[in-house]
Amino acid sequence: MKAHNKWLSAPLAAGLAAATLSGCGTDKDAGSGDGAGAIVVGMSEKVLATDPATGYDPGSWLLFNNVFQSLLSFPKGATTPQPEAAESCEFEKGASTVYRCTLREGLKFSNGNPLTAKDVKFSFERVLKIDDENGPGPLLSTLDKIETPDDRTVVFTLKVPDATFPSKIASGAGSIVDHREYAADSLRTDGKAVGSGPYRLDSYSDAEAAFSVNPEYKGTAKVRNTGVKLKFYNGDRKALADGLTKGDVDIAYRGLAAADIKALNGSPTAGQKGIQVIEGSSAEVQHLVFNMKDPVAGKLGVRKAIAHLVDRDALVQNVYQSTATPLYSIVPAGILGHNTAFFDRYGDRPQPEKAKAALKEEGIKDKVKITLHSTPSRYGPGTDEQLKAIARQLNDSGLFEAEVESVEYDQYEKDIKAGKYGVYIKGWVPDYPDPDNFTQPFFGEGNVLDNHYENNKITGKIIPDTAAAADRSAAQDDFGRLQNLVADDIPLLPLWQAKQYAVAYNTITGLEWTLDASTVFRFWEIKKG
Repeated sequence: MKAHNKWLSAPLAAGLAAATLSGCGTDKDAGSGDGAGAIVVGMSEKVLATDPATGYDPGSWLLFNNVFQSLLSFPKGATTPQPEAAESCEFEKGASTVYRCTLREGLKFSNGNPLTAKDVKFSFERVLKIDDENGPGPLLSTLDKIETPDDRTVVFTLKVPDATFPSKIASGAGSIVDHREYAADSLRTDGKAVGSGPYRLDSYSDAEAAFSVNPEYKGTAKVRNTGVKLKFYNGDRKALADGLTKGDVDIAYRGLAAADIKALNGSPTAGQKGIQVIEGSSAEVQHLVFNMKDPVAGKLGVRKAIAHLVDRDALVQNVYQSTATPLYSIVPAGILGHNTAFFDRYGDRPQPEKAKAALKEEGIKDKVKITLHSTPSRYGPGTDEQLKAIARQLNDSGLFEAEVESVEYDQYEKDIKAGKYGVYIKGWVPDYPDPDNFTQPFFGEGNVLDNHYENNKITGKIIPDTAAAADRSAAQDDFGRLQNLVADDIPLLPLWQAKQYAVAYNTITGLEWTLDASTVFRFWEIKKG
């Protein structure tokens, strides 16, 4: 698996979700959506792409999951995908590598063209053929071939058993495009998009994107508004907060600073303006990563000592204003198989004596000199503050001389790949809500951490076994063993799991249905007035 770009910024960057609701079409009062009266959503992030063969970032996937349909999608709050553009999908009996889908009748793209099995085949093959470095191709790595016996039938043959394939194609990676509108071997660069989802993309620029209701849509979503406009604040969190309080946006989503969330939550001024803070669950996580070949961080005793000294409660309370919760394993709470392996081994409070013993066992008598690397340009301004807090925790033990180096993101990624850092920060937002997406990308072949960690029990046995388990609950014990092995080896140290927030005027309803762990933001659930 090649590294991809689903790294997220800060714990309060509201995650995404996909919904399937009973019934089809729109509310009677929703109209066709000409932009008048559209709900305005402010974001500090940008939508980097309108073509689903690239743009493997949360902002772009927000667009994809509202403009394009996938064969499957996730019911709100759930982790099992259900039919969306498909009428049904299932693995063939006795053939765990053959997955068959039947499309709904009468599907159309927003331009009126019919959507058939040919478009589905074209869309998946296009992603793999273009193989863009920022695209979702890694999610489709198990796909061998696609057959279309008729206009409504799609048969996927996989190279190896992959029980997570339905979840993968329910994500933005499964976006279906019109084969008449997209080149098979190159990206679309005109800023336009043609899909069959609940919304049409009417315009797109560096400043904003406008969406109206797609009258051709046929699926499970029930649209509750006349349209949505995204305003991009390009990383300026203060401007986003000001835009909300001035009434320039109805909703502030993805990117308010922790201090702004805390200030607005229960604020009399916010209350007088009718502003409310909506909190939801999230599966976004952040880890401290160790380079296993580094002369210092590569020593198990050093990693154990750090694990015994980091105070997660202090980090989430003091740095992130309680907009996150402490995390003690690689699979977050709310996802199948989650355990507390790091809590069980290293506790939840600093234990200097155990840290000292770990260093002594490693043969280390002097203070450990170590540098923690941060990149606030990717993970937000709180990242530097967080690592400085961790450095103080290490230094207060008398066992370390830790310092922090802050680096711009492009250089940061190059240096990690070159093995220049011993300790660095990584954040992750899942592609789909399955424990596989918190394990295979980190510990499988060509993992995205670039930290030279290898464990043959994980890569050779546990990951293939869990990937093949059609009954996901049957894989729970294996995921527990995997987490325990990681806690023993400590190639990374889990720090926190995000909460999700959206801040909006009290005339907005439905936001509670957009903030869960399934990683797609539902425009259609939001209503104004």
